Amino acid sequence: PIPRRQRTRYATPINGTSNMASMTSSAVMPASRVAGFAPRRNANARVVRRGAVAQAARDGHVHKAAAAPPAPVAPKSAEAIADNLAAQTVKTGVMPIEFGVDAMYRATAESVQEQLMENWNATYRHFHDENPKQAYYISMEFLQGRALTNAVGNLGLTGEYSDALRTLGYSLEDTAGVERNMGLGNGGLGRLAACFLDSIATLDLPAWGYGLRYKYGLFKQAIEDGVQKEYADDWLEIGNPWEMKRETQYPIGFYGEVVDGKWVPGANIRAVAYDSPIPGYKTKNTISLRLWDAEVAPKEFDLASFNACDYDKSMRETNLASTLCAVLYPGDATREGKALRLSQQYMLCSASVQDILARFKERGNTDWSKLPEKVAIQMNDTHPTLACPELMRILMDHEGMDWDAAWALTTKTVAYTNHTVMPEALEKWPLELMTELLPRHVEIIKRIDDEFIASVKATYPKASAEELAAKIGAMRVLENYMTPAEELAAKAAAAAAKAEKLTALAAKAAAGDVVVSVEEEEEYSPPAPMVRMANLCCISGFAINGVAAIHSEIVRTFTFKDFAELYPEKFQNKTNGVTPRRWLAFCNPQLSDVITEAIGTDEWVTDTALLEKLGPLAKDKELQAKWRAAKQERKALCAKMVEETTGVKVSTDALFDIQIKRIHEYKRQLLNIMGIIHRYNEMKAMTPEERANVTPRVCLFGGKAYATYLQAKRIVRLVTAVGEVVNNDPEIGDLLKVVFVPDYNVSLAETLIPASELSQHISTAGTEASGTSNMKFQMNGCLIIGTLDGANVEIRECVGEDNFFLFGIEEPEVEPARAERAAGKFTPDPRFTAVMDTIKSGAFGKPGEFDELLWSLEGNDGFGRGDYFLVAKDFPSYVDCQDEVSAAYKDQDAWTESSIISTAFSGKFNSDRTIDQYATEIWDIKPLPVP
Repeated sequence: PIPRRQRTRYATPINGTSNMASMTSSAVMPASRVAGFAPRRNANARVVRRGAVAQAARDGHVHKAAAAPPAPVAPKSAEAIADNLAAQTVKTGVMPIEFGVDAMYRATAESVQEQLMENWNATYRHFHDENPKQAYYISMEFLQGRALTNAVGNLGLTGEYSDALRTLGYSLEDTAGVERNMGLGNGGLGRLAACFLDSIATLDLPAWGYGLRYKYGLFKQAIEDGVQKEYADDWLEIGNPWEMKRETQYPIGFYGEVVDGKWVPGANIRAVAYDSPIPGYKTKNTISLRLWDAEVAPKEFDLASFNACDYDKSMRETNLASTLCAVLYPGDATREGKALRLSQQYMLCSASVQDILARFKERGNTDWSKLPEKVAIQMNDTHPTLACPELMRILMDHEGMDWDAAWALTTKTVAYTNHTVMPEALEKWPLELMTELLPRHVEIIKRIDDEFIASVKATYPKASAEELAAKIGAMRVLENYMTPAEELAAKAAAAAAKAEKLTALAAKAAAGDVVVSVEEEEEYSPPAPMVRMANLCCISGFAINGVAAIHSEIVRTFTFKDFAELYPEKFQNKTNGVTPRRWLAFCNPQLSDVITEAIGTDEWVTDTALLEKLGPLAKDKELQAKWRAAKQERKALCAKMVEETTGVKVSTDALFDIQIKRIHEYKRQLLNIMGIIHRYNEMKAMTPEERANVTPRVCLFGGKAYATYLQAKRIVRLVTAVGEVVNNDPEIGDLLKVVFVPDYNVSLAETLIPASELSQHISTAGTEASGTSNMKFQMNGCLIIGTLDGANVEIRECVGEDNFFLFGIEEPEVEPARAERAAGKFTPDPRFTAVMDTIKSGAFGKPGEFDELLWSLEGNDGFGRGDYFLVAKDFPSYVDCQDEVSAAYKDQDAWTESSIISTAFSGKFNSDRTIDQYATEIWDIKPLPVP
């Protein structure tokens, strides 16, 4: 069985004090404020010793609400909060001489945590007592953003904390600005997961999130001499006051062997739980994001080897633990890198599944056949795929089930969300590596594969051998895999073919024919077998969903066509959404106030359908004036941030044109910057009188290029090189600015998105699964220029064709366009050729600096050639559409009307709606509000 843990690890409600003892600072408080910051004791408060809760649990009180003494009632008025903040300052460990904003942030975080603790404890107790079916969202990424503003906003205490801090000489904005963004993600995948947690809590649903606690995040991006540089993310450098380290821990094994059907790992580490509270909006429900960190148990440390100076052997587990949660997405170009990534994924899955099953038992469940009635596991993309074989392993090897029973439960418990439509982007792992790292899981995967193949043969008894081979080849888990007998047969066939060839050549030579010499052929070597994670998800999962209507259709008809024919009932669509709390109400209070005044209620923060009341008011001149004023205020704040961050001063009278997302060739930041070069060339050719009619633009870019993705990093460099020239051209001045804002994260997005007037979502049709930043921009009254890709399709349907700038070919035209290029029949637009020539001329950066980037746009086919993402094909349509944008912006009344309509019809893209669909159509869970 799973090793037993101290019972406190589950049933004990969260303690009312933070155990982040390292939250100290060298800053100290002014002597003039010492008296005001003296802690004021609440006569009714109970002092809870550290360890008291654990002792209560050890005494057998874990299932009782009284197991943990109740925390003091948190203050709710501004005056009481100010008193509480003053008391919290004593906990920061500073000397009473000077008390800076950094220290006040920590004091404020501790105060807000007290507010959350009451609800957090109550939520856990309520879920435990009611024993509902609970969903568990497993994701490699969670881009939470700053917790302070989100927490006080969801608690409904923003005004109170703002007033309390002001009475103490601080501002909420400056205090919140100290917080560092949690380094737990990279892009849309992580931000989506964070929005989902917010919606789960707001909808009172019983669900949790599981992820990994990356010490150094992905990386911290800097732009030095125009080039992206990567540094370790320092988000944990001063501690994280929002997390709580638990006693909960699980053994995680690696390597070793299988003995008598049981795995004997060769290396062991511990997964240790760190919980962060996720409060719902205007509800008591506060759920958990549980992050796993890796540690080594003292008993696993080989002291004898260490003392014998065999440090490599003695530190094996310690070194493994230190690397497992060091960074998100470590480089995987080497075998060692692949092993580390796969180990990360397994640790996430194993710890989470062990935790889920332990909670199932902790709540008094003893009938394993009821597991699917109590548990739903959602795999966010293919990273958590190993949850399937891990669940099988535990049910069989630890709970004593037979294969059929374990498989029946697994296939009713796990579900899969797909996030890519490109087959080449679907995860595969070398079978040889997985066999070494996870030998028992490979046994399970092989049997899943064998039984699936048998089921396919039984399902298609009339299929020809060729048809059957094609279906099995497309759907089986193990690609290129052959049994030992099949491999011997293949080698024998290859040897026979070689012998036949040599015999034929010998016969020709004997007949006097001229024989061309043939180099000795290498021994037969079959391609390396691979484990296809998406296929394993499709076979194991009871539901498979895409994340936008067009994406789900492509998944069903192309990416997993054969699976959709075999399991049509599994396939669903769940169009993504974003939380309107963080992405409109909290990040854009100026526009939020205008909306609330216009429609007469702030209930739109949860019921976004109410935003449609803005539609009939879109032409109202008074509303338009207020709308523009709110946008202008946000543009000023954005301009200030841009200047402070990059040194570039931009005009707030210009059109703010923003593209912020992960740097990737398919997202086509290259198309954007080439369009900018085209406009720059046009302006340079104009007379001063002609330039007077140009619509001024501020073009802002943001996003990280993966450290080893050289083409993406070259795109970043081209953007900065163009900016270096354009921003310093006196003839152009404020007519055009090009700025790359470094280290894009949630907090930067919260400044950029409310200021944006045009946002670019210009991926090649059929490549973007959904996108979520497009939804955030739409909510904030931004107009979109984009292709018919991802959620753009549905956004355009909502706002109307007249309020969306559409360009580019559509998804059915993509492959014919590539075929046209491969056949050498494509002729690029002269404007595109002119831009290519400008870059090649050395006008930007150093001569030849962008040759390798431009080579990807040249040639007709081949790896890294032939313009695979069709930049040239869409270029003329794109620049023509940008001309339409410039003309439309001149009519500010019409532009503002479109902006209002954009927000009015953004309600569909509320993540509350998405999560409600997951809850009712996949997870089968129901709201469970804390009384």
